[in-house]
Amino acid sequence: MKAIVPLQPGRYYHVYNRGNNGEDLFREERNYRHFLHLYSHHVHPIADTFAYCLLRNHFHLLVRIRTETEWRQSADSAPAGVQTCSAFKPSQPFSNLFNAYTKAINKAYERTGSLFEDRFERVEVTADSHFVRLIVYIHFNPQKHGFVKDFRDWPWSSYNALRTPSATRLKRDQVMSWFGNMTDFEAFHGSRADEQTIGKLVGDDFV
Repeated sequence: MKAIVPLQPGRYYHVYNRGNNGEDLFREERNYRHFLHLYSHHVHPIADTFAYCLLRNHFHLLVRIRTETEWRQSADSAPAGVQTCSAFKPSQPFSNLFNAYTKAINKAYERTGSLFEDRFERVEVTADSHFVRLIVYIHFNPQKHGFVKDFRDWPWSSYNALRTPSATRLKRDQVMSWFGNMTDFEAFHGSRADEQTIGKLVGDDFV
């Protein structure tokens, strides 16, 4: 078993995982919504999110782990009644998210045991040229796996949230700075991402 390197502050990661033994993580619309709700609660205080895609049996995220100073500032501004832990452990909120979601799914569908594979995958993104390609790759996943004919029609990715002016916790301005502008953002999404270029960032893709 390969060693798992803890998430490090100030670094960017492609985070992904799938259902245990390929099991569906999301059975119906309310499941996607609940996962995003839990994600906002557990992960948003510890990480900036640039792109995501939730599919039936797996998910992809592009995040930057905040520094301890940024995290403590976020904790100080948390609404009354929202508890924050005192220790800075960037990997723990992700585990809390997966545990909370598993408990909800087990209760809703009268199942037991693990829902996700044992450990979530994380690959550090270090090259500037990879950000654009990885975001296109993440957004293209629903079409790649045949869930929709056009990835733009998949409701559970960040593609349309990044395109519209609606309020979002996604780091839209930084994403657009990587692409150049909205026109270039849409143009880059007009063709499939070059997976060979970012092969080390995506590992074994999920079916």
